[in-house]
Amino acid sequence: MRMTDFRLDGQVAIVTGASRGIGAAIAMAYAEAGADLVLAARTPERLEAVAERIHAAGRKALTVAYDVRDLERTPVLVERAVAGLGRLDVVVNNAGGAEPRAFLDTAAADLEAAFRLNVSAAFELVKVATPHLLDSGRGSVVNVSSAMDRMVGRGLLVYGTVKAALSHMTRLLAADLAPRVRVNAIAPGVVDTEGLKAALTDEVRAQVIDATPLHRLATVDDVAAAAVWLASPAGGFVTGKVIELDGGAEVPALPNRLPDL
Repeated sequence: MRMTDFRLDGQVAIVTGASRGIGAAIAMAYAEAGADLVLAARTPERLEAVAERIHAAGRKALTVAYDVRDLERTPVLVERAVAGLGRLDVVVNNAGGAEPRAFLDTAAADLEAAFRLNVSAAFELVKVATPHLLDSGRGSVVNVSSAMDRMVGRGLLVYGTVKAALSHMTRLLAADLAPRVRVNAIAPGVVDTEGLKAALTDEVRAQVIDATPLHRLATVDDVAAAAVWLASPAGGFVTGKVIELDGGAEVPALPNRLPDL
């Protein structure tokens, strides 16, 4: 094993949800590992700020402001990558999420909307990108799922369901695209993003840390490090896996306050 096996020199990666948080951290880590980036998210100003940081690190970055739920525009993202940077080697499906909600306050439309954001958008991007990933010779897909793909907690029916679907789609895609393209996912626990900092009180934060065996929250850099490994030659014999990045937690770390029905 050589440290150069963790490099992504000469590769081009698309990262969705790249304007902040986990997506921005993955994009920066890829740039530091030698990759050029195509950054996608809905907020142009934040995308440009991430692109500037990548340029400062000596790598190229293109931005595409769009909503991944607009599946008809997905080919534009792939075309921009290939036209602007000459190739496509890695796809990172990071955009996603769903608001917690009590079961009786949840509509089928909520589930369908979350499925489109978390699963259909990832499916469509991988499908459109596949011809280029096959041509790459080192094509890789990294999906950002969640520890809730296997855990149970009240109010998280929609989120857990769609992330479970994304995780299993990862395994199925890996079978379909082997041996020329590897497909893996990362399933983080509670990640210390800017959004989480704003949402958690000091008391709840302490409860989450106490419920996590490693007694800290995941950082965005923890997730980014796993994403680099999965896309790099160091992860070259890994496909169809969902990497649990949860600090050892086997139950949801966030406290549950929903009452019995």
